[in-house]
Amino acid sequence: MDSKQKALKTAKLLYDKKAQDITILELKDLTIITDYFVICSAESTTQVKALTEYLEESMGIEGYKPYSVEGFSYAHWVLMDYGDVIVHIFLEETRRFYDLERLWLDAPRIQTEFTLDKSHVVYR
Repeated sequence: MDSKQKALKTAKLLYDKKAQDITILELKDLTIITDYFVICSAESTTQVKALTEYLEESMGIEGYKPYSVEGFSYAHWVLMDYGDVIVHIFLEETRRFYDLERLWLDAPRIQTEFTLDKSHVVYR
């Protein structure tokens, strides 16, 4: 599986588990740290942890283990490093505060049916 397919797979798994406002940023021409960011939101720390555990288990079945997982115990922002794909699972207000999409404004967005689906987006 190439890095784009891996990013799409992680986004689809997060979507299936009811992650909100999923965004895929293509960074491969902008930085050497990774090829893609997959960013999503959750409504509670419990959901952040559930998304993290589900993604780690599901990707493990596919043969992919994260190099590291940071922020799980606090569960306001979990970073899962799969090397060429870095997944950010945010509590909604934490995501608004850090606004990674604004920091990486030059990064192309990868559009899919589940990144365009706004039925999982919660606005407050």
